[in-house]
Amino acid sequence: MSDPTYDPGQGGTGTMIKPDTDVRPDLSHGDGDHERFAHYVKKAKITESALTGTPVIALCGKVWVPNRDPKKFPVCPECKEIYEGLTPGGPEE
Repeated sequence: MSDPTYDPGQGGTGTMIKPDTDVRPDLSHGDGDHERFAHYVKKAKITESALTGTPVIALCGKVWVPNRDPKKFPVCPECKEIYEGLTPGGPEE
């Protein structure tokens, strides 16, 4: 019992203990600026994210799981510029 190595002559199964690691993907752009803005995302995607916890992608490319009130932040200038450049009749919001 004191020897944790595997010995095929003993039979049974072995257990490998891995050190704790964070395997979640880094969804931040790392610059921090995106955290200060409210971003444009399709309403259906916001609803889906609220139900499933899946990340959304803003028009500017920011990827995150929404969890703050966007009314408390100014609109992302990059998202706004992209949104205003979209043609009417495009994909529904």
